[in-house]
Amino acid sequence: MSNPKITTNEYSTQMTLPLEIKEEPLVTKIHTVPKFKPYNNRQSFTILDVEGLIPEHHVARVVDEMIESIPDEQLAAHYSGGGRPPFHPKLMLKVILYAYSQRVYSCREIEKLTRENLPAMWLAAMQLPDFRTINDFRGKRMKKLMDELFEAMILRLIEDGYITLESYFLDGTKLEANANKYSFVWKKSTIRFEEKLKEKVKEMLQDIHEIAEAEALELSDLPDEEATPEQLESIASQLEKKVDALTEEIEAAEEVPVRKELRKRRSTLKKPVKVIRENIVPRIHKYRLYHETFGDRNSFSKTDPDATFMRMKEDHMKNGQLKPGYNVQAATENQFIVYYTIHQRPTDTRCFIPHMEKLAESSLPMPKTVVADAGYGSEENYLYAIGEDKELRFDYLIPYNTYLKEKTRTYKNDIKNAKNWTYLEHDDLFICPNDRKVIFKSYKNKKNASGYVQSYKIYECEDCSDCPLKPQCTKAKGNRQVHLNMIYEEMKAKVKTALESEENAEIYARRKVEVESVFGHIKGNRSFRRFSLRGLEKVHVEFGIVALAHNFLKAAGIRQLLSGEDPRNTKSGGGKQTVFLRLIY
Repeated sequence: MSNPKITTNEYSTQMTLPLEIKEEPLVTKIHTVPKFKPYNNRQSFTILDVEGLIPEHHVARVVDEMIESIPDEQLAAHYSGGGRPPFHPKLMLKVILYAYSQRVYSCREIEKLTRENLPAMWLAAMQLPDFRTINDFRGKRMKKLMDELFEAMILRLIEDGYITLESYFLDGTKLEANANKYSFVWKKSTIRFEEKLKEKVKEMLQDIHEIAEAEALELSDLPDEEATPEQLESIASQLEKKVDALTEEIEAAEEVPVRKELRKRRSTLKKPVKVIRENIVPRIHKYRLYHETFGDRNSFSKTDPDATFMRMKEDHMKNGQLKPGYNVQAATENQFIVYYTIHQRPTDTRCFIPHMEKLAESSLPMPKTVVADAGYGSEENYLYAIGEDKELRFDYLIPYNTYLKEKTRTYKNDIKNAKNWTYLEHDDLFICPNDRKVIFKSYKNKKNASGYVQSYKIYECEDCSDCPLKPQCTKAKGNRQVHLNMIYEEMKAKVKTALESEENAEIYARRKVEVESVFGHIKGNRSFRRFSLRGLEKVHVEFGIVALAHNFLKAAGIRQLLSGEDPRNTKSGGGKQTVFLRLIY
């Protein structure tokens, strides 16, 4: 059969139909059964050696080694003995320190850790202290042994060569207290309320005088203006006796008008008695207690009276609101926390001397050089470092607050700065930019917030009335004055010379790497931004636990690095470890 062919004038098309269809053979897939490693979690198995499952350079081994180095007699000295045997203090210390290194701060979670976490089970030797026991040990037992324990651990780190206390990098950070953010008491408000209460007492005493005259009462201890709580209570007792007498008269009277008149007189007497006992006397006692709690502070929290309201970077409302907290002063070397103190003052300047005095009272050696930022640079702190007999207690690299500003071109060209003027030492006067004399006038003493007295020399310009540069020089209505603190200026010159040397500049440059990164690890990596305990003593204990846990994590990271392992690839609970290479050598 021929194929049909269609022909036109323009083209031709050949149409062909297939005679047969080729079918591809079907391929059958062979389904193989997957094989797995044997698994059955219902079968019984036994772990003969729990310690063998802990990695060689795990932080739990560092905690175990450090705590085991403490003699048992030293820990047993804090127990009275008798009664039911408690858990061993080394067990409790190991469990709590390891838990803090794993970002576990709740006592219930620590109890859970001893039941589910293998290193914690090993440290506890499979014993199971409950959360109440852990909380009691952390809040009560550790208050007595915290300082001793921390110093022993730091001395061990010095012995092992991790730190030397040659450079002492000091800085402060604020941590939120375990307190209500809105249960605050302010000193200025308390003083204002006290003044209003005194006015109220004066008005009430005048009313009582009028009542006493109307009732023909002779009240003893009745002052004219101010009265103590004891005097007010005495007045209330005398008025109450008269109220009881009127009550008896009311019961004896039979005529209704007489009874009404007696009730009216009794009501007049009962009102001041109620105001004294339910309002005035309780408020006087409350304000006295507030002042005792304030001390030299301006605020405190009702839920944690030791906490002071401070401005913090972690602002929950993003409006610069104050929160109750504590100022933690911590010193580091090679990113180990070598010492710390807890303060109720928000500024670092006033915390420097108390911190260093507590360090001097401890068993730790005094550092060779103290390095801190400009927040600690004050005349009082410089003189403390020099010592009373001008024998250096320690070297210091602490710039003053205008150290960086004085290096700028704007500061050097500003005519209002007396440092840019010409000073004639022989005549003890300045020559201002308008070639006028600024002569010495008098001495003046000022007392700062800590009670330290500073001495100033006052210089005053001869005449600024027609000076064309006065708007740029001063905003004062009269002549321009210069207040010069000669002692502070001398200290600033010494600090500037020390900081500009090449060796000291390298040491000071390490400050941010040293102490700032430690605070970053604690608050950022380990999320410790708020205390779990309340009260200054308990807060001191809790941050000591945090500091020791941080040091143990650092030691574990260094051991891993020395062994050839990369600490970033193993989970020891500390994140990335930064280690100074010179420490290894």
